[in-house]
This record gives sequence, structure tokens and C-alpha cells, in this order.
Amino acid sequence: MVNGVKPGITIKGTKDGLLFYLDDSRPFSDILSELRHKLEDDHAAKIWDGPEMNVLIKLGKRQITKLEEMALRELFASRKNLIIKHFESDGKPYLLEQESEIQMRVGTVRSGQIFSFEGNILFVGDINPGGVIRSTGDIYVLGALRGLAHAGSQGDQQAIIAASVLKPTQLRIADVISRPPDRWDESEVGMRFAYLVDHQIAVERLVHLSKIRSDKEWKGNR
Repeated sequence: MVNGVKPGITIKGTKDGLLFYLDDSRPFSDILSELRHKLEDDHAAKIWDGPEMNVLIKLGKRQITKLEEMALRELFASRKNLIIKHFESDGKPYLLEQESEIQMRVGTVRSGQIFSFEGNILFVGDINPGGVIRSTGDIYVLGALRGLAHAGSQGDQQAIIAASVLKPTQLRIADVISRPPDRWDESEVGMRFAYLVDHQIAVERLVHLSKIRSDKEWKGNR
């Protein structure tokens, strides 16, 4: 405890691995920041070196969205030996049924193919060079985005594009078009997202999403 503030994350070891208890009274963005510090801080991170360990994440009374789950998984991916096996909420499913539910599709978008969707889309698979994925809402790709992605295709400037591997030939959000650099920095690993700022497309790591999405949108005070 620092300056009288109770930690938002408690970690306990068991014979089956590690339990991460996330304080359900704290905003989700605070939990992400604290977890990032615990897992990625140069000094503290050394304690995670070692053999593979299974991880159970207990959420208390909190339920999380699919995007929040992706943000947690992306953070744990920085420690290759920590394997998330299960999320658990008290007496209910850990995933929140949102009013604007995310559609999920599985497959591969190959060169010459165009996949179009209404609303937010979670695409599990790769978007290959020459392939196009388009949505009126957000686009989340659990895979490699190496083709063209167009989010907010009907003018939604708050839409984002996120991917496990973000190396597209082109990004579009609403009516703004951005072409990536000729060569991507191979050291940039981990899920990232693109969004509009000052009518230009910017790219950040997914854990920084709370900078542009309020805690109301994250539903962090559930």
C-alpha cells in the first residue's frame, strides 16, 4: 500500500499457478495501469522470469467487455511464461452482454476479398495483403492485419482499429486515410490500435486505450 491507497491487484500463488484478484471497485483503466506496472516494470518484472505458470484472473463482481479482455490478454502477453487459463466473475459469466454487442467472425480475408459489416466486429483470423475489412463501427482483429481496414465507414470518427499484429497496407477511419511507413519496426510487438486525433490517424498500444475512451465507455465502475 502506497500513500494509503489500497492496491487494485492482489496476487496469490497456488499449486495450480497464480491467482490475480482485480479490485472490482476500481476503474478498469486504473487496473490496467497497475497491471502494466507489475508486469512490465524493469525491476519488478524480473520476478516473473521462470517456467510456465497458469493464471486465473478473478474479477469479483465485475464483468468485462470483449475489448477489456483483449487488453488484459495483451498485457499478459508481455510475459511469455504467464498463461491465462480462465477469467472468473462472482456468480455470473465474466463477459458483459453489451447493448451494442460485438459481432464475431472467424476466417481469413485473402487478397481480392472484401468483408463488410454493420456495427463493431471482432475478427478472429488474418487479413492478408490485398484483402479488405470494412465496418461501420470498431474493428478488432485477433490475428495479423496486413491488408486494408476501414472503421467507421459511415462517418463515425470515434471508431478504432485494433489488431494483434498491426501492419496494414492502409488504414481508414471515417473519411481519413493513412498509409503506413514503407517498413514496419519489427520491435513493435503486442496489440495496437489506431484512432483519429486532430483529423489524423495515430497508433498506440492497446493498453493506452483509456486515454481516448472514458471510464464510462470502459464501464470501469461496474
